[in-house]
Amino acid sequence: MTTTAHELVATLEELDVEYVFGYPGGRAIELFEHLPDSDVTVVRPRDEREASVMAEAYGRLTGRPAVLTGQGPWIGSLGAIGQMEARLASSPMVVLTEASERGEYSTLAPYQQSRGDYGGLGLPDILEGITKEWWFPRTPVETLRSAQLAFKHAVAGRPGPTAVILDGNAITDEVPDDPTPPAWDAREQARTWDAAPTDDDVAAAVDALEAADRPVVIAGNGVHAAKAYDELAAVADAYDCAVVTSYLGKSTYPETEDRAAGVIGSFGHEGANRVVSEADTLLVVGCRLNPMDTNWQAPEFVRPDEQTIVHADVDARNAGWVYPADVGLIGDAAESLAALAEAGSGENGWALERAAEAREWFTAPECRDDSSPIKPQRAAKEIERVVDEGTIVTADSGNNRFWLLYYLQTPAVRTYFGSGGVGGMGWAQPAAVSAALTTDKDVISVAGDGGFSMTMNSVETAVEYDVAPTFVVLNDTSLGMVRQMQDDGEIAGVEFHDTDFVQVAEAFGAVGRRVTDPDDLADALEDGKAADTPHVVDVRIDREEEMADQLASSFYESVGGLHE
Repeated sequence: MTTTAHELVATLEELDVEYVFGYPGGRAIELFEHLPDSDVTVVRPRDEREASVMAEAYGRLTGRPAVLTGQGPWIGSLGAIGQMEARLASSPMVVLTEASERGEYSTLAPYQQSRGDYGGLGLPDILEGITKEWWFPRTPVETLRSAQLAFKHAVAGRPGPTAVILDGNAITDEVPDDPTPPAWDAREQARTWDAAPTDDDVAAAVDALEAADRPVVIAGNGVHAAKAYDELAAVADAYDCAVVTSYLGKSTYPETEDRAAGVIGSFGHEGANRVVSEADTLLVVGCRLNPMDTNWQAPEFVRPDEQTIVHADVDARNAGWVYPADVGLIGDAAESLAALAEAGSGENGWALERAAEAREWFTAPECRDDSSPIKPQRAAKEIERVVDEGTIVTADSGNNRFWLLYYLQTPAVRTYFGSGGVGGMGWAQPAAVSAALTTDKDVISVAGDGGFSMTMNSVETAVEYDVAPTFVVLNDTSLGMVRQMQDDGEIAGVEFHDTDFVQVAEAFGAVGRRVTDPDDLADALEDGKAADTPHVVDVRIDREEEMADQLASSFYESVGGLHE
């Protein structure tokens, strides 16, 4: 017989887990004792927050769950940010944590005990609120079976984070040879199947698209999750559609393509929003249509009484959730789109012309501005120039994200991923390190100085694990998005000390460079991209350039003229 911890690590190997991101502590130490003898790569960043984002980003990029592990109180607090992002961004992740209780002492004024009973912390309550599913097994066999089910549920249907809380001495107990009930083969237990829409629903969707004069596809994060890029392009071509994306769907379709019309929503392009409002048929794929996607449901944007809506989603609950749908296609996005592409075709002559007009919103005079401090629009365009099909951009939360969303025109699929599930600041840096570790792509992280400061220890993690993302800081020495909301009165807490990020980078073992002249930014980005050492590029942007001014017509006016 062998211990539960040993068998858990063997299960990870059997399920082809590549990475465990985590921090040793509590009963998770038992896992860390066995991992060095396995084929699983352990990445230990500086804290559980960074580890959780790295695990989430791995799941989003690959479609396979990485493991987040560590001591329960910290996985449920510091590590919650990545789990929340995974829950709302549909990223698979498996969390192996523990209750930090020591047998008979768990009821005696417990220290760090997280079982949820009197005197301790309620880790199960936390995980109930942020994960897709969780288990709290109490025996060795139950622990192994729970881990297998965690991997199954992380990818079944709409992907998301799942968690297993390791309890007491069960992690070090021996696994019986012939238990009843048994634990099955890990691969067989964790197996899943893709769902596909019914033939009748596909036929109804084909009829709607073939009858359309102005068809538009709204591509969301579900296209990323299913890697349904070729299928999306095939449908757009077959039915002569314009293609817009949600924020999380950005780079599901190259924004340089003739049918591309940009990003919709309150922080998207007015041109893309107009294309949606002019459509007579909308094919919504893998997008929940959240309030920011829909301009806070501005009545002139999406109109179910006047437009035909075909909603494709892996979860039946999402189809027709926000707007009543005429047809629902329930299944994996790749399956639904492939069925549509094979079953019909149409031609209208409207999409290409309107998409070309909409793409004009990717540029503005400020994109060519030579002044200093650097216009953020110009910075976004300089970043765009170094992005090719072999590059991934990870974008943080705040104004920096929206400058990129608005002005960085993605040249290929899978070139842009942003913090937009729960939208936490500090996501971009650990996500970039994860992308650099787990793909063969060049990686550029973009954040404001506020978000960069939250997780700038990711630079050290990159140095330690010998990867070289380029960390771009759009620096306005403030919490820029909130600061720009100030109207008649001041908002407390929006100004930051001017940190010398060049020295920070060098202290971590990276290369730091401050850029104040826009003509120097291209070289700094090229140097960072070509280097074998992480680069931090501190870009001093014009703090008076307001993001809200770009959005006046598409956001503020649509919700009743909030912008004066």
